[in-house]
Amino acid sequence: MVNFDYQTPTRLIFGRGVVAEKLQEVMGQYGNRVLMTYGGGSIKRSGLYAQVKELLKDKEIHELSGIQPNPKFNPSVLDGVRICREKQIDVILAVGGGSVLDCTKAIAGAALSDADPWDVVTMKVPTLKAIPIVDIITLAATGSEYDSGGVISRTETNDKLPYFSKHVFPAVSFIDPTYTFTLPLKQTLAGIADCINHIMEQYFCGEHIMMNDAFMEGAIKSLMKNVRIVMQEPDNYEARAEIFYATTLGCNGIYSLGNSPGGWPMHAIEHALSAYYDITHGEGLAIVTPRWMKHILNVRTLERFVAFGTGVFGISRELPEMEIAEQAIQAIHDFYKGIGMPMTLREVGIDESRIDEMAHHIAVNEGLDQAWAPLQEADIAAILRACL
Repeated sequence: MVNFDYQTPTRLIFGRGVVAEKLQEVMGQYGNRVLMTYGGGSIKRSGLYAQVKELLKDKEIHELSGIQPNPKFNPSVLDGVRICREKQIDVILAVGGGSVLDCTKAIAGAALSDADPWDVVTMKVPTLKAIPIVDIITLAATGSEYDSGGVISRTETNDKLPYFSKHVFPAVSFIDPTYTFTLPLKQTLAGIADCINHIMEQYFCGEHIMMNDAFMEGAIKSLMKNVRIVMQEPDNYEARAEIFYATTLGCNGIYSLGNSPGGWPMHAIEHALSAYYDITHGEGLAIVTPRWMKHILNVRTLERFVAFGTGVFGISRELPEMEIAEQAIQAIHDFYKGIGMPMTLREVGIDESRIDEMAHHIAVNEGLDQAWAPLQEADIAAILRACL
C-alpha cells in the first residue's frame, strides 16, 4: 500500500431542494461582491438562474456567461480574471457543469496573482491564494465539484492542459440531482463515460488494494445500471442521485488512496482530440478506452484486466486469463455502443489527417512514457488509428 497525504476541504450539500434551503446562508459567509459564472442558456431555461438571482438579490452580482465545453483560456479565463480584478470580487459562484467550474478555478487562482494568467494555469507560477469558490453543479460528470483542479484549452496552440492547486478546491458544492432531469441524453451519456473513465484511470495501476478494487468496481457497476434506468426514466431521482454520487467522487483521489498512480493515459490521449477538434470529452473517452486497453494488454498488465473483467462484468474466473481480458475489453466497448455512444473517431468528424501531429503533441506534453503501461509516440499513433 502506497503512502498518501490526503485532504478534501470541500463541503458537499447534496439533495433535492438544497439550493433554496442553504444558498443564502452559505454565500453570506464570503462577502458582498459576487462573480456568477455560467455557460449558455440552460440555467435560464430551467429557472435556476432566476432562482439564484432572487436568493442573492441583496448581493452585488457581476456575471460571466458563455463558458463553453472544453473551457477556453481566451476569452473566458481572461475575461473572468479582468472582472475579478476590476470589481474586487469576494467570491465566485459557478452555476453549471464541470466546464464552468474548471474555468472558474482558473479564474480564481489567476485573479489574485501578479503573474501572466497563462503561467498560473500551466503551473509555471504556483498559485499561492485564490478567490473562494461556491458552485451549483448541474451535470454529473467531471467531479470538479469535489477536487482541486480543472482542464483549460488554449485554442491557438491546441493545448488542453490540467490546472491544479489546493487553493481552488470549492469551498462549498451544491448537488441537487433534480437539475439533471432535463439534460439532453447526449450530455448524460458523456458524463457517464467521463466518470467511468476517471475510475478506470485509477483502477489500471501497479500497486493496489482490495478495498479500492471493490469501491471502484461497485461504482462502475452502479453507473452502468443507473444510466440504463435514466435513459428510460429521465426523472428517476434515486438513479440520478446515485450517478451524481459516483461522479462527484471521481477525481478527488478517494477511489484510489494507497494505490500507485497509473498516469491517466486515456485522458491524455483524449485531451488532444478535444483540443484539436473540440469534440465532447466523454465521447472521446468512450472511443479511446477499449483501443487503449487492447494496445496495452500483455503479460505484465494481464492481472488488472482479469480483475476488471471478473469484478465489473462477472466474467467467469474459470476461463483462461487472456480470454477474460479480451472479453472485458469487448464488454466495455459493447456497453458504450449499447447506450448509443459514438465508437469511432470518424463518427465525431475526425479523420487520419492529423493523427501523427496529435500523437507527437501527446508524446511531448503528456509524459506517457512514465505511465503504468508506458506509451511512446508510435504507440499513441497506433491507438489513435485503431480509433478511426
